[in-house]
Order: sequence, then C-alpha cells, then structure tokens
Amino acid sequence: MKKYSLIITFLLVLIISGSTGKSQSPEQLRLNLDDVIMIAKEQSPTGIMAKHRFRGSYWEFRTHKAKFRPGLTIDAVTPDLARSIDKITQDDGSDAFVERSLASYTMGASLRQNIASTGGSIFMRSELQRIDRFDANQDKTNYLSTPISIGIQQPIKAHNSYRWEKKIEPLKYEAARKSYIESMENVSRIGVNSFFNLALAQVNLAIANQNYSNNDTLYKISKGRYNIGTIAENELLEMELAFLNAGIDLTEARIQLEINKYELRSFLGYNENVDIELILPLDIPDLEVNVSAALEQAHANSPTIIDLQQELLEADQSVARARAEKGLTADLFASYGLTQQSTEFRKAYVNTQDQERLRIGVEFPIVDWGLGKGRYRMAQSNQEVVRTNVKQAEIDFDQEVMLLVMQFNVQDDQLRIAAKSDTVAQKRYMVTKERFYIGKIDVLELNIALRDKDAATRNYLSAMQNYWSYYYNIRRLTLYDFERMIPLTEDFDSLIQ
Repeated sequence: MKKYSLIITFLLVLIISGSTGKSQSPEQLRLNLDDVIMIAKEQSPTGIMAKHRFRGSYWEFRTHKAKFRPGLTIDAVTPDLARSIDKITQDDGSDAFVERSLASYTMGASLRQNIASTGGSIFMRSELQRIDRFDANQDKTNYLSTPISIGIQQPIKAHNSYRWEKKIEPLKYEAARKSYIESMENVSRIGVNSFFNLALAQVNLAIANQNYSNNDTLYKISKGRYNIGTIAENELLEMELAFLNAGIDLTEARIQLEINKYELRSFLGYNENVDIELILPLDIPDLEVNVSAALEQAHANSPTIIDLQQELLEADQSVARARAEKGLTADLFASYGLTQQSTEFRKAYVNTQDQERLRIGVEFPIVDWGLGKGRYRMAQSNQEVVRTNVKQAEIDFDQEVMLLVMQFNVQDDQLRIAAKSDTVAQKRYMVTKERFYIGKIDVLELNIALRDKDAATRNYLSAMQNYWSYYYNIRRLTLYDFERMIPLTEDFDSLIQ
C-alpha cells in the first residue's frame, strides 16, 4: 500500500512540476562512478560536515599547543574612582574612620609559561600603580612601581594534567586527521550505493521499455494466432495480462528512476535543475588483497585503533588523578622582584628595593571515611574494564577486516559469473522468443525466460555494486590504497584555509 501511495505522490509531483515549472530545461550531467565520488567529496552535505568537524579538531589542537607557549598579556585599570568613609589604621596604631576621595590607576604586563613536565608555571611581570588623593586641603599623587618580578607556581605531589594533555591531545588530533580520511572513504561508499541505486533504476527502465515493446508485439502475434485458432483463449489472456503488467512495470520504473535521481541529487548537493545520467563502469581493477597486509595497514592507519589507545590513556589518567588526590597535596608559590614608591614618576624607578614572597600550601585528609581510597579503587576497576573492552574491540576490529577482505576477494569471481549469466540469459531469451514466433513453445516458457533474463541483468548490476562497495569499505577500514600500494591521505593544509 505504501508503495502505491509513493507512486501516486510522485506522479502528482511530476504533473504539478510539469505544469508550473520553468520552460528552461535542466542541466544534463553524464557521470561515471569516479565523477560521483569526486563531486560527493567536494560538495555533498556529508563531505562538507566532515570538513568542518576536522577544522574544529584542528583549532582544538592549536588551542592545546598555545597553552604551552609563552603568553604575553597587558592589563590596565584606568581609572578606579572611589569616594567613601573607611576604617584606617593611624600612625599610633589606633583605627579611625576617615573620609577618602581618590582615583587609582594600574597598568601591567605579564609573561607566563606553563611547564608540562612539572605541571607548574613560571611568570615575569612589570607593573605601575598610581593613586591620586583628593583631600580637602591639597591633592596628592603617589606612584608604586614594580619594574620586574619573576616567580613560579608549582603543585607538589599533585595530579599533573599538563603531562597527560601532552600525551592525549596529539592522539586526538591524529585521530581527527584519520577520521576525516575515513569519512571521505565513507562518502565514497555511500556514493557507490547511491550511484548503483540510480544505475539499477536506469537499467530497470530500459528493461521495462524493452519488455513493454516485446509484450506489445507478442500480444499482437497472439491475437492473430487466436483468430486463426492455433492457440487457446487462456494463452491469449495470459499474453494480454503480461502486456498489461509490462505497462504497470514501465510506469513504476519511471517513477523509481525519478526517486533515485532525487536521492543522488540530494546526496551530491544538486537541486532539481540538474538531470543526471550515469555511465556504468566497464572495467574493475585486477586486485586481490592480502589479509595480513590489510590488518597491518588497518592497525597503522585506522582512527579506531587510535581511539582505543586514547581510551587506555584516559583510564590511566583517571587512576593517576585518583592516586594523587587521595593523599597529601601541596603547592608552592615563590616570587622575587624589585619595587619602589614615590610622589614623582621618575623617582619611582630609582633605588628600587627587593621584594620576595614564598607560600607553601599543604592539604592532607585526616578523616575522609575512605572517600579517596574509594575513588582510587573505582578508577582502578574502570581501568580494567577499559582494558578488557579495548582488547575485545581490537579482536572485533581484526575480525571485521579479515571477513571484509575475504568477501572482497571473491567479488571478482562473483562479478564474472554474474556477467556470464547475464549473457547466457539474454541469449536464451532471444532464442526462446524466436521459437515462440514460430509456435514451437508456449507463453509460459517465454515468460520464464523473460523473468530469468531480467533477474540476470539485475544480478549483474548488484554484483558490480557489491564489488565497489566492498572495495571502498576496505579502503575505509585500512585507509590504504591497495591499487597504488600507498596510504590514503588528504591535503589538510587546504582544509583549514
């Protein structure tokens, strides 16, 4: 019921578009399989989304790298105005509430460098502060300069997230590069299926046209024979039924062709102003893939393997974090610099004095009711789960590669057999039709030969589709071109422009 509803819907669409469409004829494109794959990679929505996913990963990696490069910042507060009554400590040590009206200004420059190996950071800073006091009697200006100060901030016996980032982030970026190539091969695989779906619709339409013409001729011959009494009425009715069914098949084939054209146009990013006609590939590469070579390339190139390595590292990081957080943690802050104050700007940089600062913070859980230990044990258990899952995933991945290679290596023979069967079925139908013309066989045998002919043609096209689908599936899993014997790659520099 759904099938006939779909046919009626498309008929209505075709009628409406035919009555309201522009007089301009659509652009005609004749595409072979390579053309479809190339266009799909360049402009299909799937290909475009893959490019943007890679760009996101690229900038994420750039952000990670920038974290471990010196960062220079300039900060300023100009001005900070305040008028208030504050508690001020007097020279004799007593406190008094004093009305104050002032403006303060601050400008500084900082240079900071994170250290991945230790998890800390070093910094250098220069700063100048100015305060303008607006007293009732007279205004007064003070300067405080810090020409230079250097320091270090260093966690002690704490989780070093920087060190783990340096291990994990390059893996994530490499996986993103490989995933983009894998996505392009997946686009190729989808393109193969869309190509052959339309190719099958084209072949089905050609078959339907031929069958309609043949059944029309045969029905006319049968009516003549019936009129002279050489065939029975049931044979004439069977021939008439075959002719009517051929008309239905022709209508359905036309509708299905438009459906598959729409699907391929949509996949390639074209609108309805483009009409596509396909050219079937006549040649296939003489290729047999070695299972061991495929496994080797899959382990060397596949993003799946990199993702599994990342899972192991992240599990190790969780254990390291839980171990560091369950005991003593401390952090060190130390700085040394020069400073001076004066009511004159120039003198604020003369005869500077030392300033030092040292701070060590310590935290040690005395009673946490096993919280730290529990988190550590949970992380260890999760690590074992991840290791088991990764091991099983590697086995499943290897099995998928091996089965795919084995299936691909028989497709060449399957395609040759299908081609031979198509040739034999075509010849058999021609012979059967000629024998029917001279009255040697009945309608039943002719219809059987016709069905076998059509099935053989479709099987040949299906075998061709299977060959190319397996071919690009192997490329997708191994990221390797077994024709040219080189790894697949992309121009990543052009992708980030």
